[in-house]
Amino acid sequence: MSESPVGDTRLLEVDHVTIRFGGVVALDDIDFHINEGEILGVIGPNGAGKTTCFNVMTGVYQATSGQVRFQGKPLVGLKRHAITKLGIARTFQNIRLFANMTALENVMVGADAHHTTGVGSAMFRLPKHRREEAEGEARARDLLRLMGIEGKGHELARNLPYGDQRRLEIARALATQPRLLCLDEPAAGFNPSEKADLMALIRRIRDDGYTVLLIEHDMKLVMGVTDRIVVLEFGKKIAEGSPAEIRDNPAVVAAYLGVDDADAS
Repeated sequence: MSESPVGDTRLLEVDHVTIRFGGVVALDDIDFHINEGEILGVIGPNGAGKTTCFNVMTGVYQATSGQVRFQGKPLVGLKRHAITKLGIARTFQNIRLFANMTALENVMVGADAHHTTGVGSAMFRLPKHRREEAEGEARARDLLRLMGIEGKGHELARNLPYGDQRRLEIARALATQPRLLCLDEPAAGFNPSEKADLMALIRRIRDDGYTVLLIEHDMKLVMGVTDRIVVLEFGKKIAEGSPAEIRDNPAVVAAYLGVDDADAS
């Protein structure tokens, strides 16, 4: 588990959120929060509602009832780009890069989220646009360095190895200057060595001042890097606590092993 101090300031709150798709309840009265400076894990079996929860937080889906607040401000009803500007960035289970753009260009796209100049400034290469472009490129290079892929900035994203594409997507998310970074199964497809490197990277990201919300199936990774864990099953929250508390929770064991609570205890 992470040893860095965690503040008690609530950065994001999921307040009794329910979401229905027709007759299907994907999330049922979900309630949790993440503190500033924390690494929070959200785990659960397939179909538990983890990615749906991410999608509600980031504006992909709208909650049927309940509220999501970021720094005390309601997010329900906001468009995705507005949520990004507020300071929430995410990655996806399936990598979403601009395949025919270079690694550097992909990250610079993320930096564009906070540019204030418009199309006219870009067309005429006005001083403010050139300054923002230079600042965006410098930040993109710094983030490629943080990810350990600074030497691949001019390679097309599609030509990068799978692990580097994962790191590039994280770099692009960080380029939006988020307060909260949401990682959706970042270790998918990684071998044990790559997972160990990812754990170190997540800690380094948090140590650089970011708060991290992590969805992940790999229990060893989650137990090794998070401060707290929220467990979902069939759209409901069944447990919340420290990695040690979650590891010994009979309801969590039952959810993952498919046994009754009484048999797991």
